Amino acid sequence: MNVEEIRSHFAELRANGMRHKDAAAAMGLSEGAAIAAHIGAHDKVLHATLLKGPWVELLQALELCGPVLALTRNETTVHEKTGVYEKVSGSEAMGLALGEAIDLRLFFSRWHAGFAVSEAAANAGVPPSLSLQFFNANGVAVHKIFVREATDREAFQSVIDTYTAPDAPDAPVQFVPAEPKAAPRDDSAIDAGGLSEAWRGMQDTHEFFGLLNKFGVERQQSFRLTEGEFTQRAETSAVRELLQEATFDGTPIMVFVGSPGCIQIHSGPVVRVEPMEIRGMLWLNVLDPDFNLHLREDRIASVWIVEKPTSDGVVTSVEAFDGEGELMAIFFGARKPGVPERGEWRQIVRKLSRVATSGEEAL
Repeated sequence: MNVEEIRSHFAELRANGMRHKDAAAAMGLSEGAAIAAHIGAHDKVLHATLLKGPWVELLQALELCGPVLALTRNETTVHEKTGVYEKVSGSEAMGLALGEAIDLRLFFSRWHAGFAVSEAAANAGVPPSLSLQFFNANGVAVHKIFVREATDREAFQSVIDTYTAPDAPDAPVQFVPAEPKAAPRDDSAIDAGGLSEAWRGMQDTHEFFGLLNKFGVERQQSFRLTEGEFTQRAETSAVRELLQEATFDGTPIMVFVGSPGCIQIHSGPVVRVEPMEIRGMLWLNVLDPDFNLHLREDRIASVWIVEKPTSDGVVTSVEAFDGEGELMAIFFGARKPGVPERGEWRQIVRKLSRVATSGEEAL
């Protein structure tokens, strides 16, 4: 399929209501490859401009644009926050955004390409959608930033102009297929006793990633091996239950959703929780003014309640995984370092439906 064919087919699929990611997949392309095909002069409704880094400097420049929408997603879950890119720092490999609304952990070493994307609206009276879209080497979206009504569009365009790659050819970016995911090691190969001992000695939740690497254990595998001591299985309904409970009593929570190159965090209350069935897919949504979550509830295969010791006491998370073992989202009670976990959050977690163990089923 040549570039012109990609553009035409992509436009047809978009006109039929398909998302960028789904339209690209329908053509057998990565999303990044489909967007890259729109670089250059053409008469299609979508236009892409190749961007250059350093990415941390580009994100820092966005502060003058005012409120924008930050979007990070994985295969099953979309996390959207509206706010200002503030307190952005980092290096070529990693970065942080620690603004009041936009809270990100950025893994720039996995950002392969970035584009400014303009797409005409279906309604001729509405300005084109304008966004920055970043992809990893496999063409998977790692982070996107969209202009909103309150955004300073001139400042946003100035950022694009400043970080436009010079003399970009028509097909400047190449993406490669992802390698098959390595299977976890057999449980018998894991030092389960050492894992439990190291888990017991944690002083900070951030130590958990190092713990997984040290013992060569996959995330859910670590939960299985420490089940009953630090982890419990919950029913797949637990995500809906915790969101509805948090809505009911106003408990502020934290919602983490990650892509291959970014983790995006919401901290605060959730107000409007709405399950919806759309085209045979069951979505669990948070539809608040500055925070939207869209999670494929029908894709939840397992949920774990996880306790991690810290210097501030035990911190409890609820973690949802899809059928391929991919992490969909993590939920915590909202807290600051140095402050113990909220009692209200622990009460919500205590109410969640558990998966009965074999011993409980016999009672």
